[in-house]
Amino acid sequence: MWGSGFLATKIGLHYAAPFTFLTLRFMFGIVCLTPIVMMSRAPWPASRRDFLHVVVAGLLMHSVHLGGSHYTQYLGVSAGIAAVLLSVQPLLTALIAARWMNERLMPRQWAGIALGLGGVVLVVWHKIDVREMTLGSLIAVGVSLFGVTAGTLYQRVFCPRVDLRTSGLVQFVAAGLTLAPLAWIFEGFAVRWAWQMLAAIAFLVIGASILAVNALHTLMRRGEATRVSSLIYLTPVFAVTLEYLLFDVVPSALSLAGMAVTCAGVALVTAARLRLRQVE
Repeated sequence: MWGSGFLATKIGLHYAAPFTFLTLRFMFGIVCLTPIVMMSRAPWPASRRDFLHVVVAGLLMHSVHLGGSHYTQYLGVSAGIAAVLLSVQPLLTALIAARWMNERLMPRQWAGIALGLGGVVLVVWHKIDVREMTLGSLIAVGVSLFGVTAGTLYQRVFCPRVDLRTSGLVQFVAAGLTLAPLAWIFEGFAVRWAWQMLAAIAFLVIGASILAVNALHTLMRRGEATRVSSLIYLTPVFAVTLEYLLFDVVPSALSLAGMAVTCAGVALVTAARLRLRQVE
């Protein structure tokens, strides 16, 4: 679901600018989650502090991360370059986890992190054109990288027991209230209504913002940050595969080799700790 989001975003940005598109996305997310929360009677954050932590995590994960990544593509950067730059996240997460979260990484895991990043580069190498990069797009992708890394770790540390249904609704509202003024001031909230845009929003909300993000947070609660974040390396693999299935874009031999290298890197990161635990 995470990998397919690149394609759906590419479609949606043809009909609305990033802040406007994201505002519509979160509005639809609120419509989807509200009846689920009401019917399930899911518990709300227990205290004002928990509520604030949920809001901060949501702003980092949704407003900052998605705002930056969407604007990167909106400024003309291909999904390939964006995927490579954002795939630095597992390496950044590993450094943070090893330094401040007491996660002891084996040499094999560090090798897997490097191998996975190299595989991602190979997967999207044929799409990379450094001439696309501008200062604005570099800033946007840097903001996005900070948002997804900080948001994921922040929610793991400060929101370990909040209900993902109510926290998701709170985060959609917070992100929508943050981005709506930006959409109005800078983009005039201009929208070219079309069924393709509505389909992209529905897919991104249900598939990415609800299912994929909640799956990520669930995995982060039950596993190590480095092992879980290494799965992000598989995003371009699925993106290339779906691009072939939906748009008949045949991946190059280099991309296929990169997929194999990426999977090997992820296997090293995730399996090393598993073997260590079996020994222990």
